[in-house]
Amino acid sequence: MAQFSVNTHRFDPYKNMKFRLKWDGKYVAGVSKCSALKRSTEPVLHREGGDPSMQRVSPSIWKHEPITLERGVTHDPEFEAWANKVWNTDGDAAVSLKEFRKDITIELLNEQGKVAKAYKVFRCWVSEYQALPELDANAHAVAIEHMVLQNEGWQRDEDVPEPTET
Repeated sequence: MAQFSVNTHRFDPYKNMKFRLKWDGKYVAGVSKCSALKRSTEPVLHREGGDPSMQRVSPSIWKHEPITLERGVTHDPEFEAWANKVWNTDGDAAVSLKEFRKDITIELLNEQGKVAKAYKVFRCWVSEYQALPELDANAHAVAIEHMVLQNEGWQRDEDVPEPTET
């Protein structure tokens, strides 16, 4: 039985290695890692007064986990420019209350590079930024910058159809 509606011959799930991010209407260069999109609902325990032996569980507050992005250090200023809208060495006047929150889009690509699924993440802001990793002259590694985005939720972009594979 086919598991995909458009590509009835496909049985394999999409890989996690092909993706891209977009904010301010353009793709962000070099992002190599994006943490999971995760949300949870806090449970509230309660019981009825006439039934002291049974607890009931109801949903309460939603919580959206922060998203961590990583990429190799380059001259592209996008990560640092966004982080500077929340905190800036030039003082409070340089912080942008209007522009420090952004909506972003995370696109998952199939093996042919076509968008298979996309998620819109709302009202993100940078709560942590690392410009350089620990530097070690004896290491054989790429220098990675990372940032942590707080967000107020996400939803799947239903306008993205399953791509036809050729």
